[in-house]
Amino acid sequence: MAYLDAASTEPLHPAARDALLAAIDAGWADPARLYGTARRAQMLLERARAEVAELIGARPDEVSFTTSGTQAVHLGVLGTLAGRRRAGTRLVAGAVEHSSVLHAGALHERAGGEVELVGVSRTGRVDAGAFAEAVARPGTALACLQTANHEVGTLQPVEEAARACREAGVPLLVDAAQSAGRLPVPEGWSVLTASAHKWGGPAGVGVLAVRKGVRWRSPLPEDERERRRVPGFENVPAIVAAAAALRARAEEAEAEGRRLSALVDRIRAEVPRLVPDVEVVGDPAMRLPHIVTFSCLYVEGEALLTELDKSGFAVSSGSSCTASTLRPSHVLEAMGVLTHGNVRVSLPRGASEDDIDRFLAVLPDIVRRIRSSLGVH
Repeated sequence: MAYLDAASTEPLHPAARDALLAAIDAGWADPARLYGTARRAQMLLERARAEVAELIGARPDEVSFTTSGTQAVHLGVLGTLAGRRRAGTRLVAGAVEHSSVLHAGALHERAGGEVELVGVSRTGRVDAGAFAEAVARPGTALACLQTANHEVGTLQPVEEAARACREAGVPLLVDAAQSAGRLPVPEGWSVLTASAHKWGGPAGVGVLAVRKGVRWRSPLPEDERERRRVPGFENVPAIVAAAAALRARAEEAEAEGRRLSALVDRIRAEVPRLVPDVEVVGDPAMRLPHIVTFSCLYVEGEALLTELDKSGFAVSSGSSCTASTLRPSHVLEAMGVLTHGNVRVSLPRGASEDDIDRFLAVLPDIVRRIRSSLGVH
């Protein structure tokens, strides 16, 4: 099986595996206690916190660990809105943000708040001018912008958005889930969220960083753990492994990013040449190094994914008729591109040229057979 779904989850990095096994033995105790084994766990936790903080450009006391990237986003969005209620109730976000941002926004709306979604170009990039105008409107409490889109890989204008937010006195939450460990973290964020399993750490660890001076109040019942931001017992071994993986990925990022980007360029060029009626979506240049997405006319996404799975390829889709949703991807809809027969190929660390050769060899016949079964020739 060629695993080509790293944007969903990256296989565990060897550095994470080694750190996890060591920390299971050394870091199992309650880090909030005072005896020796607990102090050892606390030391491991704080060392991991300092390492993650350094890699994302934060102070250790600004970083808390959550149970997932989604929880980090929920706490980041709702906590900042709660902390800034006197400033207003408006939330501004890009139209192609991760569903965790949109769901937090929907909850905010149900509580009487206002949400403004800023549109994107056909490549999936947020209009920086429109974002700045939205942020400058009175009563804006928070703005949210991802570093890069999780479905099509397009990089977002985070630094331009950060400047607009700074001028308007509005904090900017940056969701770095897809880029952390692959690209440098952009400057200018007020709140940052990320997810360890996206960079080769274990699942079950997210990162929530809140800059000093940002008003933030937990939307959950108070708990003593994680700077009073995240309730519940910390998974110290997993956090240690997450930090180890982030360090390893950051060290490999430049060379591996160049290699994967060349493979993605090949897919972007060859798929429309080999398969008729295909639209490759996302920005061809301002993009993550490992994601490429295309849509095939007259093909259902679920049928395409099933046939690729039978041929030995694990890929995903943002289109309708997949196992988890009955409606088209909000990202593809916002971009105004073809939503049917959508395939997202996202290359993990170490993806080989052979995998891509084989993928390009089998794809045309799979699409042809599906179209033929529907009477399309």
